[in-house]
Amino acid sequence: MECMPPTLHGEREDIVTTMPCRPPFLLRNIDFSARVAPGIVVCLGISVLAIGLERAQAALFGKAWLEALNLALLLGVGLRALWRPTPACQPGISCCARTLLNIAIVLLGASFSMGAVRAIGPGLVAGTIGIVAFSLVFTCCVGWLAGLPARQRLLVACGNSICGNSAIMAAAPVIRADDDEVGASIAFTAAGGLVVVLALPFLVPLLGLTDGEGGALAGLSVYAVPQVVAAAAPFGMAAVHVGTLVKLVRVLMLGPVCVVLAVIASAWRAREAAEGARLPPLTRLVPWYIIGFVVMMAVRTAGGIPAGLVMPLNHVATFLTVLAMAALGLGVELRAILRAGRALMVTVTISLLGLLAASVALVRVMVVGG
Repeated sequence: MECMPPTLHGEREDIVTTMPCRPPFLLRNIDFSARVAPGIVVCLGISVLAIGLERAQAALFGKAWLEALNLALLLGVGLRALWRPTPACQPGISCCARTLLNIAIVLLGASFSMGAVRAIGPGLVAGTIGIVAFSLVFTCCVGWLAGLPARQRLLVACGNSICGNSAIMAAAPVIRADDDEVGASIAFTAAGGLVVVLALPFLVPLLGLTDGEGGALAGLSVYAVPQVVAAAAPFGMAAVHVGTLVKLVRVLMLGPVCVVLAVIASAWRAREAAEGARLPPLTRLVPWYIIGFVVMMAVRTAGGIPAGLVMPLNHVATFLTVLAMAALGLGVELRAILRAGRALMVTVTISLLGLLAASVALVRVMVVGG
């Protein structure tokens, strides 16, 4: 809106008001783009390098042991250890770490359909939900005994129990975790998850499990969808299918868990502010991107998203998440990660062992096709 001249009210010339001077919409957007561009360019460079390294692994070893998400985080942390981002870069880095990540979480909802969940049967669905609930509580208890801070306990619990990096990144703003807590949690859970991926092909035969049970075990215990495919692949395509569907049920728990975390975080803030136990309305309690995730999932289930559009949306969501991981790494102080090392390592390790034990117990009592 352009600036307007002073306006006289009635015949009194001493009462003068002016409308605020605001730049036109286009100029405001140009100014915003100029402010965020330097930081986004830095994150983009890290992301392109991370994707290139992921593809190089696939070309050399047949599969990528570290995906671009984790590589972007590690590269960001390494760059931050050598170079502190200038003030000009901060708006863009913040945009990648928050706004673009939130958009990615919304788009992620288009990848899931409730119809796929029904394909694995109500018994395994219920068992998977039970495993997620057990792992969340178990990890929080272990973290408390290990002396891990409350917010980091919740981040590790979400990462190991649901879907690794994505769950941690989704839960972090809900509980207002800082960059150091998020970066350390992602680094340690990713390392622990990689060990599980490497161990499962040897563990399944030792336990006398069928191929189908091996796929289900991968879906119940491995932290991210690509790693589930890698862990279940030695047992055949049927095992990959079962493992992916089981993993899908775990991912679908992200929305409900974030709602619960929002209630817990709101209660924390109310207690700290001595405002009593009254919680805000649900519309303010649940972050907009979690609502968007659920809406996108519902639209996909109802057939509102064409099948040909699902994969492109998934690619966009993945790339935005890689950008966010690079931005997160640039905000992480390596010394803070090292300070949290022992308690965090103990929590992640025992949490994964508990998750594996509970998952093995479940697949032994469930009938999963071989």
